[in-house]
Amino acid sequence: MGDLARLLKESWSLVEEHQDKVAGYFYARIFLSYPDLRELFPVHMDVQRSRLLNAIVTAVQTLEDPERFDDYLRALGRDHRKFHVETEHYEVVGGALIEAMREYAGEQWSVEYDQAWADAYAVIAAKMLGGAEADTNPPYWWAEVVAHERRSRDIAVFTVEPMQPIDFRAGQYFSLECPRIQPRLWRTYSPANAPRRDNSLEFHVRAIGAGWVSSALVRRLEVGDMVKLAAPMGTMNLDRRSTRDAVFVAGGTGLAPIKSLLEELTRYNRTRWVHVFFGARNRDDLYDLAELNRLAARHPWLSVVTACSEDPTFPGERGNISDVVARYGPWNEHDFFVSGSGRMVKATLRTLAELQVPSIRVRYDSFS
Repeated sequence: MGDLARLLKESWSLVEEHQDKVAGYFYARIFLSYPDLRELFPVHMDVQRSRLLNAIVTAVQTLEDPERFDDYLRALGRDHRKFHVETEHYEVVGGALIEAMREYAGEQWSVEYDQAWADAYAVIAAKMLGGAEADTNPPYWWAEVVAHERRSRDIAVFTVEPMQPIDFRAGQYFSLECPRIQPRLWRTYSPANAPRRDNSLEFHVRAIGAGWVSSALVRRLEVGDMVKLAAPMGTMNLDRRSTRDAVFVAGGTGLAPIKSLLEELTRYNRTRWVHVFFGARNRDDLYDLAELNRLAARHPWLSVVTACSEDPTFPGERGNISDVVARYGPWNEHDFFVSGSGRMVKATLRTLAELQVPSIRVRYDSFS
């Protein structure tokens, strides 16, 4: 895979600064070839375009890690079942992708690049199709909203009950759509609980700017609404074989998957010390601190440290949560789990690298 990976990365560098245009051209070619496919996608394609590019970049960057490459693409294939993607659509997508890249790479594009992408896409499509065909679950599950609570001006916690049981692991995330409010717009959210007997799932959502879905889920979602949940994804899971103490670092509503992992730990942990660092801009954004403190009171192995980055009157730690983690420790013998915004995750990963925490002991899922 060495030469192939090199050609893919070289050719991607030719179009990287034109990502939005490449994606726009790509979708235009698909919809010209298959006009009926347009109705499967949201009216507003800005986020969909960026997700395509993230998928491409991730696939390219993981070519030299066969195991991760395989798992990622099989999961992607399962996830795309929610768009009703058929086998014949993959050929159209591959052709449109190469044509879009060729268009924006200009004269520097070569026959070797063309062949490299054709070969790579054949592998990508085969793995995605394999993942989709092996999945015996439905493309998505319907779930009813049974509770909805505003925790702050722009944060809501709501609970859904799926019509059928969903098999997932603590720490994973789901793509979610609310057809009544924003049809065909999917966004990823992590449940804040491990699998339960009643199959209920609790989600924590922050309304981000003019976010089409997040704002609707916080301000317009109602008890009784039906939502769709696609296949669970993500690898930020607990390894029950590990005996190392653990550190959980959460920023804002990134607390949700951390709580899911904590709930799993409460079912079996007797030997590992667990430290939770929960950061937010101000004390109002520490929206679930009372529940965290109740957990810590019930389980002696659990400790909680909170921090605010923009609240000078906050009595606890102040500053970015990644900096707060660095004040404690040492951490080089711990397992780490990190969840939050893309910027927060990157800052924490840099801090952990500076603290010489081995990257193999750090787990995270970044959606951005």
